[in-house]
Amino acid sequence: MSLSIETKCVHLENKIQKNSEIKHYGAISFPIYQTATYAHPGVGKSTGFDYSRLQNPTREQLEKVVCQLEHGTDAFALSTGMAAITLLMEIFKPGDHLIVDSDLYGGTIRLFDNVSVKNGIRFTRANCSQDDIESLIQPQTKAIYVETPTNPMMNVTDIEKVAQISRKHNLLLIVDNTFMSPYFQTPLDLGADVVVHSGTKFLAGHNDTLAGFIVIKKQELQDKLRFLIKTTGAGLSPFDSWLVLRGIKTLALRMEKAQVSAFKIAQWLKTQKEVTSVIYPGLEEHPGHIIMQKQSRGFGSMVTFRLSSVQKALSVLEKVHLIQYAESLGGTETLITYPTTQTHADVPEELRLKNGITPETLRLSVGIENVDDLIADLQQALE
Repeated sequence: MSLSIETKCVHLENKIQKNSEIKHYGAISFPIYQTATYAHPGVGKSTGFDYSRLQNPTREQLEKVVCQLEHGTDAFALSTGMAAITLLMEIFKPGDHLIVDSDLYGGTIRLFDNVSVKNGIRFTRANCSQDDIESLIQPQTKAIYVETPTNPMMNVTDIEKVAQISRKHNLLLIVDNTFMSPYFQTPLDLGADVVVHSGTKFLAGHNDTLAGFIVIKKQELQDKLRFLIKTTGAGLSPFDSWLVLRGIKTLALRMEKAQVSAFKIAQWLKTQKEVTSVIYPGLEEHPGHIIMQKQSRGFGSMVTFRLSSVQKALSVLEKVHLIQYAESLGGTETLITYPTTQTHADVPEELRLKNGITPETLRLSVGIENVDDLIADLQQALE
């Protein structure tokens, strides 16, 4: 029986468990295997698990769930989103070249500029939603790396179009799908080869754990990444794996609720005299609106907006009460972030400003509270 994604979020865990050779006494909530190592039945024999750095039943269960939600062939659960991207960069070697979106999460830019470059990997930045990416390909180019929508400027890249370019030149297309989650967008179905997530965000959904994921489509990457995850040792712990499994059960409800509220807030922000611009793909005037309609099942719950002055932006951060001034996104609570000093503080100022991240810019991650309460909080903060 073919299941909807809403039902999969709730029941994939039990469906996978029923098909497993390992029996868990009918547990509805998958058990936490809080063990570092496993006894062997005999010499040359194994239960299928040997040491939790290599694999753990709880982590394996989570990987299977995320893999099926993203329509991949395998998934890898890591300690953070940055651990996932760091591991992925290990498939490249000195001299390799990547084309990357210029507007990426600040931690990703920091990794590329300070670690990957040190390791001999070269990068060319581009606005992948607008620029002629094909003209940037070099003989040593191995991959194209995008976020869509981007963090925090919400630029939308046509995944299918970029996938055609990557296939033509035998490149990997890597898509950071954190902002949309597999509930709203499945890049592998559109031609991407690799999807990465900060599982801390929408997948876990409760601001109470850290996690990262790599999901692949190409079978040839499987052995390479399995070797790397056991060698580098950043696999997700059993308890954190269970927390993400728990979070995924409410993914559909959270994504739908937060999206409805985000659209209402974006529309309301447009009417405020102190707000000079509102950037949300769900608005018809957003340049990526039509592409989002084509490649996604929704527009998400991230809203970026600019205020009339730096002073007003800082004042809003000081005055919000219900909305919390904090880094991160995708949880049940609504968070407001100042990219200039938080998520993108380590990005060179010239690049920040070029991408549109001005000191007047704020980023809102809409949660599941009553939308009227959120708007009231923003209204008093803007006064």
